[in-house]
Amino acid sequence: MPEGIGADGREQLVFIKGDVPLPPYPSWAQSDAALASVATLMREFHRVSGTLTPDDSSWSDEMADPEGGSIVCHNDVCLENIVFRNGLAVGLLDFDFAAPGRPVYDLAQFARMCVPIDDDLSAARLGWVEPDRPARPRLVADTYGIGSRERQELLGIVARSMERGGEFVRRRVAAADTNFIEMWNEMGGMERYDRRRLWWQEQQEGFIDALRQRC
Repeated sequence: MPEGIGADGREQLVFIKGDVPLPPYPSWAQSDAALASVATLMREFHRVSGTLTPDDSSWSDEMADPEGGSIVCHNDVCLENIVFRNGLAVGLLDFDFAAPGRPVYDLAQFARMCVPIDDDLSAARLGWVEPDRPARPRLVADTYGIGSRERQELLGIVARSMERGGEFVRRRVAAADTNFIEMWNEMGGMERYDRRRLWWQEQQEGFIDALRQRC
């Protein structure tokens, strides 16, 4: 039950009926149809949030777009934060890290986690079964409807995220967050991010070539 704000300005609990996939991710959540449906949902979310004027509220800066922006973005659209119904995305959960930014930044973080743009071992630990990783960001870009310039921006954002090597997780570990410490240990600690960075250096040209094409 995610929290929301009602017309009276008070916090409310909203129940969204459906399924939320957890690792190891079920096969239906790994499908291209599921991925495309999330891109469609995000486009609608950004369209609606674009009608709002962000105020001076205390937005989280932990996962926010470092370049800022005028559209309220989710910034943490992973499979665990998506409600599906009949295999298609119908709702987003957990807006703890929402902040004004660029939609392409939000889309890049989603693609990184849900394509996934990740090395083989890290992807397998979450249950991913041989996804066509270069083709799936193209599906996201085509479904959402971004052009050539934004496609370049998307991969640039992903590349910078790879280079930062899990800064967000490392900050949470340093702050003694037990959940993140457990995840850090289970996923192999810093070795995971070093491995991911090397994998990206070897594979990024394939992603660049794929995004130049259209589905």
